Amino acid sequence: MSQTTSTVPRPALTRPGPPSPATTVRRRAARAITPPLSAETAQALAETFRVLGDPTRIRLIAAMAVAERCVGDLASLVGMSESAVSHQLRMLRAARLVRTRRAGRQVFYTLDDAHILALFEQGLSHVHEPHGDAR
Repeated sequence: MSQTTSTVPRPALTRPGPPSPATTVRRRAARAITPPLSAETAQALAETFRVLGDPTRIRLIAAMAVAERCVGDLASLVGMSESAVSHQLRMLRAARLVRTRRAGRQVFYTLDDAHILALFEQGLSHVHEPHGDAR
């Protein structure tokens, strides 16, 4: 005995278009900040952005994003005295944005980890993206 199966045509599945940028942003924000930040975490994050809010320190971070550098090299790159650069590096180090490596009498500075580089690159990308109408 032979069985025959009848096939019922199914409607073609269509995928909805991609969500709007505003919807995407809202969804990401809802996932990223659940539960809300504690006061301590918000303070620590604000301090990190405060330290990053100085153009000289941003230029130092840009230089260290390429390679580890000694104070003399950094001073030359940003056109400042070694003393002034050392002061800025102390602030970056206290904020855990840079770390050091000693080689004899020479101290080399580099970004603390990949998060700092990613944060810098994201900020740079934001600055270079085209702007719409100012509101």
